[in-house]
Amino acid sequence: MGEDRIGEFLRETLTPTLIYTASIAPTIAHSIDDIDRAMRWGFGWELGPFELWDAIGITNVLGASGKKHGPELTRTVKKDPVSGNRQFRSGQVPPAGPELQILRQSKEANKVVKKNPGASLIDLGDGILGIEFHSKMNAIGADTIAMLQAGVAEAEKNFNGLVIGSDAPAFSAGANLALILLEAQEENWEEIDLMVRNFQTTVLGLRYADVPVIAAPAGLTLGGGCEITLHADQVQAAAETYMGQVEVGVGLVPAGCGTKELLVRFASKAPREAADMLPYVKSAFELIGFATVSTSGPHAKTLGLLNSNDRITMNREQLISDAKRAVLELAGAGYQPPSRRTDIPVGGADIRAALQLGVYLAQQGGYITDHDALIGNSLAAILAGGNIPHATKVSEQYLLDLERETFLSLCGQPKTQARITYTLQTGKTLRN
Repeated sequence: MGEDRIGEFLRETLTPTLIYTASIAPTIAHSIDDIDRAMRWGFGWELGPFELWDAIGITNVLGASGKKHGPELTRTVKKDPVSGNRQFRSGQVPPAGPELQILRQSKEANKVVKKNPGASLIDLGDGILGIEFHSKMNAIGADTIAMLQAGVAEAEKNFNGLVIGSDAPAFSAGANLALILLEAQEENWEEIDLMVRNFQTTVLGLRYADVPVIAAPAGLTLGGGCEITLHADQVQAAAETYMGQVEVGVGLVPAGCGTKELLVRFASKAPREAADMLPYVKSAFELIGFATVSTSGPHAKTLGLLNSNDRITMNREQLISDAKRAVLELAGAGYQPPSRRTDIPVGGADIRAALQLGVYLAQQGGYITDHDALIGNSLAAILAGGNIPHATKVSEQYLLDLERETFLSLCGQPKTQARITYTLQTGKTLRN
């Protein structure tokens, strides 16, 4: 522990807590594993007390107390055979049951099929393949995309289904903004275009794979992570899932099939006889335009980011197991991939004018900046179907081309580049 005020505070508060826990553990619990689980599950500790003992070091904790302690305090202490360090436990807290933390159990059983710095393919057993992201904040870059593509190919060849998820705190914080910014500043538009095309193709590859794909998001599921989730056949979300399309915060629009997919979802809610699509398209516009993020898995259903048949898992350690069970159900029911969409309804000039009128009024009222208005008008154009003069139906690829072209255009805006830079430096949103 440090010698500053924070270190002093921890020595006076955490040290007695750890010593007390170790002293009474033999009389109140079957094992120290139960105590660590209780504090993590019931009280939200990131590490249980005995995990903290080992992380800080037993000698350091005892030294910080400044007192002598009897043998009952350290009766469960072991010696690491390699390092010789005294510790309560070798490795992590073991899973509490066979259906918990199955991704970790598969890795410990050396069932990694393939891996690169961005992600891994893992055999989860029973003919199900898992894709685990493991970059920083699980940001999506070229390595992640390559492993998603490899995962679909491997699953179609040798497995019955695919689960995308991890035990990390975040499912994915979105695309690698630093790479996008670098290419934009260098004016490498063809490279950005290729990156977006590749990601769109990868996301659609999940939707149209020959085997069922289940996404298992937990924690932050933003931007590209949200787009991956939206295109799974079914979602098994953790109760604590914070999901949303947040690209407008960095001066962009969702271009990895996200804008297209939310338009499809909300437009499909309109009755066939509905003469006015505006209320439904407006819902998609506001969800993206306000960069709305769900406060939980159930809230994501309310927002329309999850469908009614998507499921919620309360126990985070059971998430991948539940997702595996869901994909086995789909595979067992004789799964067939959906057909590619060529009949997506768009409203044309009338919808575009209505959405852009709302942007204009918000700008005139001082609620949004000029650059916000530019982004909003660009988003409205995509959701209305581009320059189409009247209501009609378009293909999925048509909307994806609009997404990509708009994304490239916004990347060239100095204010967008300033927003990305600010977010990368501070983690906050710049309103310029």
